[in-house]
Amino acid sequence: MRFQRNWGRCPGKREAMKVVLENLTKKFPSRNKKDKSEVVAVNNFNIEIPDGKLIGLLGPSGCGKSTALNLICGLEKPTEGRILFGEDDVTELPPENRGVGLVFQNYALYPHLTVRQNIMFPLENLKGAQKMTKQAMEEKALEAAKLVQIEELMDRKPSEMSGGQQQRVAIARALVKTPSVLLLDEPLSNLDARLRLQTREEIRRIQQKTGITTIFVTHDQEEAMSISDYIIVMKAGVIQQVGRPQDVYDQPVNLFVAKFLGTPAINVFEGNIENGWLWIGEDRVLKVDGAEDEEVYAAVRPEGFIFDENGPFKCSLRNIEVMGRDTSLVFRHRSEPENDIRAIISVEERQRVEQVQGYGVSFRLKPYKTFLFGKDDEQRISCTLS
Repeated sequence: MRFQRNWGRCPGKREAMKVVLENLTKKFPSRNKKDKSEVVAVNNFNIEIPDGKLIGLLGPSGCGKSTALNLICGLEKPTEGRILFGEDDVTELPPENRGVGLVFQNYALYPHLTVRQNIMFPLENLKGAQKMTKQAMEEKALEAAKLVQIEELMDRKPSEMSGGQQQRVAIARALVKTPSVLLLDEPLSNLDARLRLQTREEIRRIQQKTGITTIFVTHDQEEAMSISDYIIVMKAGVIQQVGRPQDVYDQPVNLFVAKFLGTPAINVFEGNIENGWLWIGEDRVLKVDGAEDEEVYAAVRPEGFIFDENGPFKCSLRNIEVMGRDTSLVFRHRSEPENDIRAIISVEERQRVEQVQGYGVSFRLKPYKTFLFGKDDEQRISCTLS
């Protein structure tokens, strides 16, 4: 079955397309000639990506997120499972027949062509009934350029443009054929910090204006959380958690997700539940309802500490870091004397803490910013903290 797409529409608001992955698995042969076992890059993916949403595919390097993207666009063939766009099975279709737009990390622009020519290039390859006149191609290229706000750069070549401008050209080229699905593979990695912020906001604006279902691959959790409608957190080829960014941040299902999301990173302690209380070292810090006595990992977000001279969590202060609007405390707890703990506090709390720098400081823990995980499986323990 050939997957038909109407390439004649302009790159404006369009009908969205859901993407369904059913038991999707990709295995590669081992590079070790003595080891015949296969490497599983994507393991039994089952997910439905809603119409017209921007999805962040998030995980550390080597987790399989780029492989999953390559499977969706057709650059890789799955070992098992199916890929559906809407109700159409596209698993066996070549990339050019899937109606996807793909933007790479390195822009992949033709250096000898102008911006106009780079954007028009996909249209020049259309055949048969889809073939367009030069005037029609130029009109669509200009529309795509206006969408990403580079219409005044149409006669420049890539070497005459900044990295952010080149990335916009790559996005315009992906949008010019009005794809059903837009796939972005680490699109901001080659940009400096300020350009990354600006370009990710542009990607969100473009996605909302066009309504194209978009999958955004990144290892940067801040990027994914800031612009995604939903995020998919991956580890070793397996989906760990799916949800709205704030929901995943506030309710991590396991220790990996809790540690991967958040800047500064979450603070993790070895603790115990005893007689309905959470103990960290010798400090009884929170009441626990609905959990049995056991050893646990207690994880506290940096914003989960409240400075309190009479608080139960007693530490030694090491440093106060003031970074514009944020103030971070660096301290240590006697249960883990070699590990720094980092907390984010208010200006008012900082003024009080500055009076005791070099001495012991005490905190209360916010129950809704503290999570307990099993010591063996590292899964979230269902209980109530107070």
